[in-house]
Order: sequence, then structure tokens, then C-alpha cells
Amino acid sequence: MLAPTHNAVIPKENVVRLAGLLDVRSVGDVRQILNDLIDTTQGDVIVDLEALDALDATGLGLLVATHRRTQLLGRQLVLRHPVPSVVRILAVTRLHRILRVERTPLPISA
Repeated sequence: MLAPTHNAVIPKENVVRLAGLLDVRSVGDVRQILNDLIDTTQGDVIVDLEALDALDATGLGLLVATHRRTQLLGRQLVLRHPVPSVVRILAVTRLHRILRVERTPLPISA
């Protein structure tokens, strides 16, 4: 069972959707989910961050470790649709230069 501070769902196509907080309390469960996904699938590993409210240094460390592990296997970690607060954290830490981030396109206004 996942901690009440977050929710992770693994549907088909190598996607993990995170919601709530990725912090010291939830990182262990999420690490296990990501490692299981890496061990049992092929291709890119996609982490959907659209519903992630915040993450701390432990969460950032998990993303970096997962990035390194996928690279060693010739695969790629993709962070999809991070919310603006997460984008800022990635920019301040300069991790946006290392990690592949796919941002939500802005709506086109008339």
C-alpha cells in the first residue's frame, strides 16, 4: 500500500503517474515501483508529474538515480507534464539540463 502523501499508478506503456508529494516518506514505495517497471519492461520510462504537488531533495535524488539506472541500460527517463512548481525546482537545481522533461503545451488562445 502506498503512503497517503502520494499515489502512483502504473498503467500500460511504461508510465508511472505520481500525485501528491514525492518526499522522504513516499520515496521508498515509488523507488520500488520504478525499479520493478525498469526490470520488467523495455523502452523509455515515463514519469507523469501532472498531479505531483511537490517534491523534496529525496524525491530529486530518486529521479536522478532512476535517470542513471535507465541510462546504464540504454534507456531514458522522461519526466512528463511537471507542474510549474516542479519545473522551478528542476531549473533551480539545474536538473532540467540532465533530465528529459516534456512540458505541457500552452493552450492556443484566439
